[in-house]
Amino acid sequence: MIELRELVPGDADALLRIYTVEATKYLGRAPMDAAEARFYARTSAVAGPRTLYTLGLVAADDLLGVVKLDLDRPVAAVSYVLRPDAWGRGYATEGVRRLLALAFGHLGLPEVGARHHPDNPASGRVLVKAGFTPTGEHAGFRSYAMRPPSPRGW
Repeated sequence: MIELRELVPGDADALLRIYTVEATKYLGRAPMDAAEARFYARTSAVAGPRTLYTLGLVAADDLLGVVKLDLDRPVAAVSYVLRPDAWGRGYATEGVRRLLALAFGHLGLPEVGARHHPDNPASGRVLVKAGFTPTGEHAGFRSYAMRPPSPRGW
């Protein structure tokens, strides 16, 4: 069983174990250093209108990864990163599904997008299992989209 929660300052060490060289290989960013991890853990939740939800993915009180919902773009986008020892266990798929419940439920978004590097097919499998549909390639990444499920009986 997993849960999503806000990051807290005590998560900085766990973030260093998540944002490693191996885990960030296809993200277009460098691994996280200690200063960035402390900053990230302190500032993920903000007061007022949010344009970015950065949530920790937790199983058995262990922070395994981070899922994000970025609203500050033409189409909201989901992204995720897990520490390598948590790969292949369904955590990313479940985390993305829970984030989509927030996106389409509480936030009422009309569409959510996602993308992954073509050399990372496992990430594409996560998106498809979570309900995304491939939409092609853009800027060197495979793109996906999802709309909220239609109400039954309509």
